[in-house]
Amino acid sequence: MFDLLALTLEGQTPEEQRGENADLHWRWLGEGLLEITPRRGYRQAVVLSAGIHGNETAPIELLNQLVKDLLGGKRTLVVRLLVILGNPPSMRANKRYLHSDMNRMFGGRYRDFSHSDETVRAQQLEQAVAAFFDGEQATRFHYDLHTAIRDSRLPRFGILPFQTRPYSAEMLALLDAADLDALVIHSAPGGTFSNFTSEHAGAASCTLELGKARPFGSNDLQQFAAINRALQAAVSGEALPQRMGEALRVFRVERSLIKRSEAFKLHLSDDTANFTELEQGTLLCEQPGEEYRVQHAREWILFPNPQVALGLRAGMVLIEAPRSTLY
Repeated sequence: MFDLLALTLEGQTPEEQRGENADLHWRWLGEGLLEITPRRGYRQAVVLSAGIHGNETAPIELLNQLVKDLLGGKRTLVVRLLVILGNPPSMRANKRYLHSDMNRMFGGRYRDFSHSDETVRAQQLEQAVAAFFDGEQATRFHYDLHTAIRDSRLPRFGILPFQTRPYSAEMLALLDAADLDALVIHSAPGGTFSNFTSEHAGAASCTLELGKARPFGSNDLQQFAAINRALQAAVSGEALPQRMGEALRVFRVERSLIKRSEAFKLHLSDDTANFTELEQGTLLCEQPGEEYRVQHAREWILFPNPQVALGLRAGMVLIEAPRSTLY
C-alpha cells in the first residue's frame, strides 16, 4: 500500500511513481506531493495541504488516511486532487520550522528571507500548485490544514485570505458543515499558502486551524471528525454532514501587530489563549514610537507571539462582524 506519510518521513522515493485503480489514476510528483485524478469527469480541482508547519501533525495524519482510502478503493473520488505535505524536513524533526516560517513566504515573499530549505520548498510548492491549476477549467479550491501553537477559546476556526471578490458559497457550506467555531477574514494580502492560491490561482481558499499541535501518534483524531467528514464528502461528492454546533461566528482583522523593534512588548501572559477578549482602553503592545490600546468595546486577540522576527506579525486584533461580510 502506498503510504505518503511514511515515504515522506523516511525521505524515500517510491519504487512505483504512478498507478491506478478502478476509480482513479495517481502520480507521485515529488517529496510529499501526490496528484490523484478520477477516471470519470470532474467539476472541481482541489488542493489539500498540511504540514506547512512540521509539528502540526493531526491534519497530516488525516490527509494520509484519506489518500490510503482513495488509493485502496475504499472511497470514491469525484474531484481532481493535489495532496501536499508541506515541510518534510521540519516534519521529520517535529518542529514548526527549521529556519524560517514558511507560511510567511508565499507569493514570492521567500525572496525576502535568508536562503534555506524552506525558501526552496515554498518556491517548489508555488510551482506545483501553478502547474496543477494551469489551464484547469474546473472550480478551484484549496484547504490548508494546521493546528495552533496555543489553546483557543474557539478551538476550530478558519482564516480566509483577503480578496475583493465574494467568498465561495460552496466553500462556506463545507466550513459550516465542518463544525468550525469561527471564521476570520484577513484585511490585507499576506504570505500564507492560502493567500497565494486565492490571489494567484483564483482558488476558493481557507487556512484551517484545528486544535493544538502534538507529535505524530499522540493525536486524538476524533477531535477532527467533523472536518474529516466534510473533506471526505467534498472529495467523494457526498452530501455534506449536518452542522452540529452553534452558529459559526465571523471576525475580521482590525489590526496586525507588527514587531518593528527588539524592544517590542506585548502586554499579555505567555499562555493567553486565541480569541481572548480584550477590554477597551487596555495597552496591548508598545515599541519605540508606537503603542496600541484596545479601541473598540469588544476586541479579541489571535496568534499573540512576541518572539517573532523583526518585521513579522506578533498578533492580530479582531472585531466581530456580521455573516453578510462574507458575501
